[in-house]
Amino acid sequence: MPKIKTNKGAAKRFKLTGTGKVKRMHAGMRHILTSKSKAAKRTLRKSGLISKTHEDSIKRLIPYS
Repeated sequence: MPKIKTNKGAAKRFKLTGTGKVKRMHAGMRHILTSKSKAAKRTLRKSGLISKTHEDSIKRLIPYS
């Protein structure tokens, strides 16, 4: 059987946690930061989890992580 190729774009954006959930970073921290509040920027620094709806499709893109 051939091996499944990892989607490199997805591999750079998502990581799996120890329990198998998919971790991601928030968008919106690259530019135009002066118009955002301190609290909003502080919240965006933290990582988030992918919803259950998209979890299976993302896991298919990063099979060996």
